[in-house]
Amino acid sequence: MKDRIILSMSAEKLSALEMYLAQKNTTLTAEIDKYTEQLYTKIVPQNVREYIDLTTENRSVHRERKNKNSEGRTPSEQ
Repeated sequence: MKDRIILSMSAEKLSALEMYLAQKNTTLTAEIDKYTEQLYTKIVPQNVREYIDLTTENRSVHRERKNKNSEGRTPSEQ
């Protein structure tokens, strides 16, 4: 699950930023995503990142198994 962050910037600055990012074939969203990942890697300790990766991976595997088990069943069987 992803949370949202709201940023404030003047319309003029945002417009200029988006224009120059487009010239570099990128977007504000892509650049913010890249920077937040770099910041996360720099600030959050490695062992905590590994734990988060493991728990996220385990949740994904659990959801996939649950979805596979419910495939092919009629609604009354679920």
